[in-house]
Amino acid sequence: MTNKHTTTWHRLADAAAVARNAADRILAAASEAIDRQGVFRLVLAGGRTPQATYRLLRNADADWSRWQIYFGDERCLPPGHTDRNSSMAATAWLDHVRMRRQQIHVIPAELGPTEGARLYDPVVAAALPFDLVLLGLGEDGHTASLFPGHPQQREKLVIPVTGAPKPPAQRVSLSAKALNQSRQILVLVTGKEKRPAVKNWQAGKTLPVNRISPRENLTVLLDADADIDTEH
Repeated sequence: MTNKHTTTWHRLADAAAVARNAADRILAAASEAIDRQGVFRLVLAGGRTPQATYRLLRNADADWSRWQIYFGDERCLPPGHTDRNSSMAATAWLDHVRMRRQQIHVIPAELGPTEGARLYDPVVAAALPFDLVLLGLGEDGHTASLFPGHPQQREKLVIPVTGAPKPPAQRVSLSAKALNQSRQILVLVTGKEKRPAVKNWQAGKTLPVNRISPRENLTVLLDADADIDTEH
C-alpha cells in the first residue's frame, strides 16, 4: 500500500544553504514530536551534505535527552571506521551533545550484512513510526543503500546488501517498507552530478527513490547545481 503523501521541492542557493535549511527543519520536527509524544525518532543519512547539517546541529539548543537516533544504512566495516555513517555522525555531531549512548542505535554492520540486518530489524520495528528520515540521492538514483537493479526484500524492515556498485560491496540498509513508515522524509540533493538522477526521479523512472512514500510529507532540498532547471 502506498502512502498518500505530499512532495515539495525547494531550490536553495548552494550546499551550505541546503544544510542550514535541513538543520532548521530537523529542529522544528523534533520540537513538534517532543510536544506531541515526548520523544523524537530520527533516521540519519550519510554523505557530505548531511555531515554539514550535523555540524550545525551540534551547536543547537535542543532537548537532546528526548532524541532517539537511527541510521538508514551502514557499510560493513569495523566499529569506529571513518567510512561508517555512524562514525561520521558521531564526529560531526553526536559526540558533542548530551546524548546517552543508549539513545544512538548503531547498525551492527561489522557482523556482516545478513547478521547485521537480522539484529537491527527488531530495533527498527520497536521504533516505528519514525518522525523524520533523512535521505540522500546518489548519481545512479540510489538512496540509503537501495540501488537500482538490485532485488529488494519487500517484506523486511532491514535488508542485507551485497554486490553494491559503490565500495564497500557489503552493507546493511533499511528497506523502503521501513523508510515509508515515517511521518516525514527529507531528501538532501547537492551537486551538478546529481542532475541526471533528479531528472529521472521527476520523470518517474524506476529508481529506489521513487518507491519512497512517507505518511505525510516528502520534502526535497536541492541546491542550484542539482536543479535540472538551472542553466548550464
